[in-house]
Amino acid sequence: MSEVRTIKTTENVMRKVKIGKVVLNIGVGRSGEVLERAKKILKELTGRKPSYKKAKKTVRDFGIHRGESIATIVTLRGDDALETLKNLLIVKEKRLPSSSFDKRGNCSFGIREHIEIPGMKYDPEIGVFGMDVSVVLERPGYRISRRRRARSKVGKNHIATQDEAIKFFKEILGVDVY
Repeated sequence: MSEVRTIKTTENVMRKVKIGKVVLNIGVGRSGEVLERAKKILKELTGRKPSYKKAKKTVRDFGIHRGESIATIVTLRGDDALETLKNLLIVKEKRLPSSSFDKRGNCSFGIREHIEIPGMKYDPEIGVFGMDVSVVLERPGYRISRRRRARSKVGKNHIATQDEAIKFFKEILGVDVY
């Protein structure tokens, strides 16, 4: 008696694209109480403690000094990144232009007012802030470029492309890319 075996074809697990990180940035342009309010918004939105970004050089016209904190930023990874990204895409009505994607599979977009995000409410003491959202897509094995011991480069065939990033956003997140 011959036994019939079915061969199950599966996609290579190492070629699967995933979210590496989501970075939320609110650039205020000056330090002080305004920056603290922006930090409070990011903490309320993500539940994480935001950090500050400092000015790289002095710009006298804007009143910015080198080393002065002018922005606040928070980085999300894993499931938190995916859930927050879904909320942020609701603000954009799940539509992004193809110009938001770069050649290495990263995506960036802006939000004009944080009060448009589901779950965020207007507080007169805080005000209204806009923010920048950057999404980094990567494949499993990308850690070799970040690890401490035996660091190496990621091969160009293993880096996510613009088309793969658009496909990921369409299939996984349900985004309409125009």
